[in-house]
This record gives sequence, structure tokens and C-alpha cells, in this order.
Amino acid sequence: MRIDELEVYQIAKEINRLGWDVYTKMKSEYRFGIGQQFIKAVDSIGANIAEGFGRYHYLDSVKFYYNARGSLWESKYWADLLHERNMIPEDTYKSIIEK
Repeated sequence: MRIDELEVYQIAKEINRLGWDVYTKMKSEYRFGIGQQFIKAVDSIGANIAEGFGRYHYLDSVKFYYNARGSLWESKYWADLLHERNMIPEDTYKSIIEK
């Protein structure tokens, strides 16, 4: 099996594309604070899945999958905050949360 065949990896990449779209449209004064926190969390989801997939020992892989789950929840937090502050389009916010 290849990593790009994993549904969870594909979903992580979709979240990443949505997150990047939000980040690039932010005003520059917000990118260096909340924007960077948000995009780092979003990027970390897929990165941890990829690293876990590349490990050969099950327990080693699981550690990275747990990290990916933590990054997912962190991303949700930042998306919620961006939504509360009207810094993210409603449709994009809903797409991120649904995924």
C-alpha cells in the first residue's frame, strides 16, 4: 500500500489545502500570530501521518498517529477561533470542521 492510498492521508491533505487558502488570504498582521499557529497545526496533521506510515515498528507508528490526532484537535481550535473572529469564510470553516 502507498501512503496516498490512505483515506486519512487524503483527508489531511484536503484540510491542508483549505488551511493554506485561509492563511494566504489573511492580512499580513494576522499571519505572524494566529495564522502561523493555525497553518503549523494543519501542516502537522499530514506530516505526522506520513512519518508514522514510514516507521517499521507498530508502536513507533502509533506515536505519530497520536500526534496527528492532537494536531487535528489543535487545528480545530484555531479554526474555531478564526471563525469566532470572522477571519475565515463560513463555507471554508464548515469544510474544515466536517473533515
